[in-house]
Amino acid sequence: MNTIDFVIFLLFTAGVVVFGCSFWKRGASAEELTSAGHSLPGWLVGMSIFATYVSSISYIGYPGKAFAGNWNAFVFSLSIPIASYFAAKYFVPFYRGSGSVSAYAFLEERFGVWARIYASACYLLTQIARMGSILYLLAVPMYILMGWNIHAVIIATSVAIIIYSMLGGIKAVIWTDAIQGFILIAGALFCLILLFVNMPQGPGQLFELAIHSPEGNKFSLGSFSGELTTSTFWICLIYGIFINLQNYGIDQNYVQRYHTAKDMKAARFSALFGGYLFIPVSALFFLIGTALYSYYTILPGLLPAAIAAKPDYVFPYFIVNGLPVGLRGLLIASIFAAGMSTVATSITSASTIILTDYVKPFTKVHSDRRDVLVLKGSSIGVGVLGIIVAIAMLSVESIIDAWWTLSSIFSGGMLGLFLLGYCARRAGKIHAIVAVTCGVIVIAWISLAEPLGLPGVHVHEYLAIVLGTMVIFVVGFFLTYLLKITNTNRLTN
Repeated sequence: MNTIDFVIFLLFTAGVVVFGCSFWKRGASAEELTSAGHSLPGWLVGMSIFATYVSSISYIGYPGKAFAGNWNAFVFSLSIPIASYFAAKYFVPFYRGSGSVSAYAFLEERFGVWARIYASACYLLTQIARMGSILYLLAVPMYILMGWNIHAVIIATSVAIIIYSMLGGIKAVIWTDAIQGFILIAGALFCLILLFVNMPQGPGQLFELAIHSPEGNKFSLGSFSGELTTSTFWICLIYGIFINLQNYGIDQNYVQRYHTAKDMKAARFSALFGGYLFIPVSALFFLIGTALYSYYTILPGLLPAAIAAKPDYVFPYFIVNGLPVGLRGLLIASIFAAGMSTVATSITSASTIILTDYVKPFTKVHSDRRDVLVLKGSSIGVGVLGIIVAIAMLSVESIIDAWWTLSSIFSGGMLGLFLLGYCARRAGKIHAIVAVTCGVIVIAWISLAEPLGLPGVHVHEYLAIVLGTMVIFVVGFFLTYLLKITNTNRLTN
């Protein structure tokens, strides 16, 4: 990388860390670290929600998916307005009125401690998988740019993230998220324009090559068949609806942000703004991936075979070799910093859950100083686990596929348990336990049947969260009314 790019990268990245640390406040309370004193404007929280969606997974993974295949994964984005609407109308008022920053306190009130522990454990596993995916994608550009050791980049990056997330808390994370969101959109637009103008016969050639590619239309949203074993349009849409309802409805990353907004109106606006903004921006990422396919198809000598075989590497390779000096360093730095802020979000929310769901309920002595120490110690522990997962990610072919599969498995039907508690007011502890047991069995079967060669009907792994959620809700709802009818008959007789 050019010396100018290298200097810009180092200064920009260091600036983000320093900016995050600048929110450090001597004697800050645990509440300030976890909810920013309920003082932030709606647009800022909304940009943070948007940036939480984008991160490095979208910035590198989405172009990689479009380059290697088509726009099937974009269908996931089309489901977000549904989740955003329900969040603004129902979830935001519900959580802001709950009195707890934890997304899972409600489950304890409805079904007991076990429900809170189960859901929060599923959440923590999901966040660790997410952190690993993003840390891996942060290291890829550095490997392509300078040949740096990926393991070393992952470890060094994690240390920097842990430091500023511990010092600045959720307020630092939200501000860095928002700033990086604006820079990332501008950088992506410039990359797309550059790809358009560099096509030998103009932008029209880009679309012609993509539409008539040997693999089929690169703009295809996938098959509209009823096939259950492949990622069709319907599978991706249904998966998106369920995973995004879970994100907005029971994901601590989002719930914690609802609490940081200064009032109800700002919190509702943040949910809508963050979700709707992601749709055009994700389309921009997919269009970049398609443009990269056309660009390197018409100029095949520019892309090494080793890079072409690893789709997640293609966009970083273009940034390194196709952008002008200075802008190249700035864009790489912004991608890097955006990923850092997203990982910081996971660290902050995960440490909050460890405090609120695993320490406070089971200890008799309470002090704000103790709570702050728990938050900082948990940040370190979660960060180390993220490093381990990131290193394990080095062997996967598509980071998007790996992340979606892991999130579907680790989610564990949390949404089903939440909906059962929220909608079925008569459902009790025993109904929930039986329902969750059935749901976990279904999720395990879907996730392991094909890899282990188990007998039976196989379905796509994206359906794990869909069917798991439905089984938990339906079984719990059915048992509630079945037992009620049984008890009524006994009293009558």
